[in-house]
Amino acid sequence: MATQRFLTLDDVAEILNVSWSQAYALVRRKELIAIQIGGRGQWRVEKDELERFIQQKYAEARSSAVAEEPAADDAEVDSAR
Repeated sequence: MATQRFLTLDDVAEILNVSWSQAYALVRRKELIAIQIGGRGQWRVEKDELERFIQQKYAEARSSAVAEEPAADDAEVDSAR
């Protein structure tokens, strides 16, 4: 049996532990790339695209954590005041 290439927004919501509406909002804001399939325009997200999205969010979290850490020199200056 072949593995699934695409996920529904329900699948995405479950994986990210968010509501369907939150998953749809990610698609609407183009934070998560998705395509519409079929006559009813159901959204599908490629598994690789979801993985890229997750990795991007981790990278953003890492870079913001580094930016928020005070430099060692700053901490010494603050304690000397």
